Amino acid sequence: MNVPAKLILVMFGSLLFSAVGAQDASDDEANVLLVIERAWEASQKGDQDKVDDMLTNDFMGWGRGSPAPRSKTSTSNWSRFRAAMGRVVRYELYPLSITIHDDVAIAHYLYSSAFKDKEGEIDISNGRYTDVLVRAEDGWKFLAWHGGDDD
Repeated sequence: MNVPAKLILVMFGSLLFSAVGAQDASDDEANVLLVIERAWEASQKGDQDKVDDMLTNDFMGWGRGSPAPRSKTSTSNWSRFRAAMGRVVRYELYPLSITIHDDVAIAHYLYSSAFKDKEGEIDISNGRYTDVLVRAEDGWKFLAWHGGDDD
């Protein structure tokens, strides 16, 4: 094979490899976004057990209303307490970016949510989150998050 033919073959192989890699990255981004959406959905439904299953055992999350990062157990306990006070009746997520590096994903997004307390009062809030997820045997799981209401 002559040099130009080899060069074309190498370039085509590189292009094909890049396209396959881009497809994998796109699939990973879609899967990460799906996990985030499912966590919000489970939280809205009051299914804290499902949310707990989506967190790694060494999870640490730092909501804006918390004085310090919270472990998986602490996050679960506070979420159950909040659910006893009312529930999210509607939410919408606005993804800004998802970066995948090997088995780690960092997702930035905005949200709007409506929380209805036991007296029927509705509080609408807007905020932002950064979620860090890791690839596990059974899919993406939350390792950490930070964010909350902008108020």
